[in-house]
Amino acid sequence: MDSLVHNWTGAIHLASSIIALITGTLILAMRKGTAIHKKVGYLYVTAMTIVVATAFLIYRLFNGFGIFHIAAIVSGLTLAGGMIPVVLKKPDSWAPLHFSFMYWSVMGLYAAFVAEVLVRLPQSPFFGMVGVGTSIVMLLGGSWFYYRKEYWHDQFANT
Repeated sequence: MDSLVHNWTGAIHLASSIIALITGTLILAMRKGTAIHKKVGYLYVTAMTIVVATAFLIYRLFNGFGIFHIAAIVSGLTLAGGMIPVVLKKPDSWAPLHFSFMYWSVMGLYAAFVAEVLVRLPQSPFFGMVGVGTSIVMLLGGSWFYYRKEYWHDQFANT
C-alpha cells in the first residue's frame, strides 16, 4: 500500500477515484432521469471534481506539470460538458448531449484505471502500458457508444 499511496493527497485521490468508478458505472447502467440516477450522478460529479482537483496537487511522477495533468484538464472539461446542459437545460435537446459527455467522462476514468493497473505490472514499459490501456478502453467504449447511440437517443427523446 505504501507504493500505491504516498501522502494524504494521494489517499484522497485514490478514494475519490474508487467512488467515481463505482458511481460512474452505476449511472451508465441505471435508468436515466430517475431520482436515484440524479443522486448517484451528483455523487459521481463530486467524486470526479475531487479527482481532478487532487490531480493538480500530485507532481511526484514528473516533478512538474505532466501529461496526466493534461488528462485531468480534459477530464474536467468533459465533466463540465456533461453538467452544463443539465444545469442550463439548453440546448432544447440537452439530454443526449449530457449523456454523451458523461459517458466519455466515465470512459476516461476507466482508461485511467486500466492504465494505472497495467503500469504496476512488473517490468512493464510505463508509457507503453498507458497507451495500450487507454487505447483498448477508448476503442471498446467508442464501439459500444456507436452501437448503442440510436437506442440511447430514442430513450432520451422520450424523457
